[in-house]
Amino acid sequence: MCLASVALWVGAPILWLWVGGRIQGASGSVGAAIGIALVGFVITALLFVPLLGWLGRRHAEARAAGGLDDLGRAALEGVVVVSAAIAAVAFAIWFLFLAGAEPVPLGLPK
Repeated sequence: MCLASVALWVGAPILWLWVGGRIQGASGSVGAAIGIALVGFVITALLFVPLLGWLGRRHAEARAAGGLDDLGRAALEGVVVVSAAIAAVAFAIWFLFLAGAEPVPLGLPK
């Protein structure tokens, strides 16, 4: 579940940003690149939903086979929420400190 969730929140956006960059380089159209990257990520996320659901059911079955209490969807929800939060924090750090972007364009000299 952890690997699939990290792939959803980190791997898929990086993949679709790369694809969008290739499309922009080939066509020169920023709009087409953004559109294809956005649609591609949404489709990828929708494909990950059944996979994560299946992994959550397998986890519940393994806990039941081991004689442990059934947690329902708590394990899956926890993994997805924590991995999304980690991805959001990593993105914020990259955007604010590493990408050279100016989050509030004040026009101040650097």
